[in-house]
Amino acid sequence: MRELLQWPGRLWRIFATGLSFVCFGIGGMLLWLIVFPLQTLIWRDAARRQQAARTVVQAVFRLFIGFMRLLGLIRYEVHGVEKLQRRGLLILANHPTLIDVAFLIGLVPNASCVVKSTLATHPCTRGAVRATGYICNNPDSDLLLACIDTLAAGSNLIIFPEGTRSRPGQALKMQRGAAQIALRGGLDITPVRIQCEPLGLYKGQPWWTVAKRPLRFTLQVGDDLPSAPVLEAAGGEHGRAARRLTESLIQFFSEPTRPPKAVTKGSHASAGTRNQGTADLGTPT
Repeated sequence: MRELLQWPGRLWRIFATGLSFVCFGIGGMLLWLIVFPLQTLIWRDAARRQQAARTVVQAVFRLFIGFMRLLGLIRYEVHGVEKLQRRGLLILANHPTLIDVAFLIGLVPNASCVVKSTLATHPCTRGAVRATGYICNNPDSDLLLACIDTLAAGSNLIIFPEGTRSRPGQALKMQRGAAQIALRGGLDITPVRIQCEPLGLYKGQPWWTVAKRPLRFTLQVGDDLPSAPVLEAAGGEHGRAARRLTESLIQFFSEPTRPPKAVTKGSHASAGTRNQGTADLGTPT
């Protein structure tokens, strides 16, 4: 009987999930065909045009997350959001679900990220990837140098060191490329732990296989992890330092989230008064 009573809500979430992704695809194509060409006419300066495109994409992702929240698909809370409002951040996060990048780009100003090269040709994402100057992981490109140059220019760079979404039940595995960027660029790492309960939109899960209740996301921005002491302790050997730094990241991402004082919440209701002064993903600013 309990299972039967849950079905109306699950059927709604199946419909709402499909609607969300259809709207996402249509929005991406409208950006490519209308918004970004208009920006090309307005701003001749490439850097100014790229900044404008990133602002638009940030607002769109905030609207997308807010839309999913309004439909009752997700709830969320963010701890330490103020740490993301700086310049030149190397932001590394774990990757449990399909919409992690939407959360982070919606929270981070002037954000760039490393994306699969196929997204630069997909009709729903090609406009955003090209207009924003996101870095494609082409095998023939110098990815390390491109990332360091982007950070040196003042952009915030988002990377998922796993390279793809996590597999439920499997140990967390991370590539060392992100740690190499921090070490060779002399950069600190701003880690963001993402947890989703119950787990949904994970690797290998069909989109219509929804959970029994809305997904609750918790994002926790950790304190910066300095790379210089790790390199010094490794005797200046980048390979050894990258291994140790990656192990530290795996340990951070594997720990359960501990709620600190400052929280940004998202649910069916707006953020409460105790969260005044923080950004709400459902309300672009």
